Amino acid sequence: MKALIQRVKRASVEVEGEIVGSIDHGLLALVGVEKHDDAAAVEKLLHKLLHYRVFSDADGKMNQNLQQVNGGLLLVSQFTLAADTRKGLRPSFSSAAPPAQGGSAV
Repeated sequence: MKALIQRVKRASVEVEGEIVGSIDHGLLALVGVEKHDDAAAVEKLLHKLLHYRVFSDADGKMNQNLQQVNGGLLLVSQFTLAADTRKGLRPSFSSAAPPAQGGSAV
């Protein structure tokens, strides 16, 4: 399981013109679920996302986590993070979880 995170002032996900998820300040995480990922991998990633110290404290140092700043967490399934690009010019997505598994883990 891989995640690409970004601090945001606000973020939303829109599907067919309808907003299906949104947050104000917090973290947007694009999550790539792979076939071998299990509940333990999900728990480990969630723990990290909630505890990464990527927000500024009163002194301007990145020393606070998502919970300390009362931020939101928006998870977006993104199978392309599971791409294997070691060979050739066409990435392989064979390690990516099928859509039903990847979407339900996020």
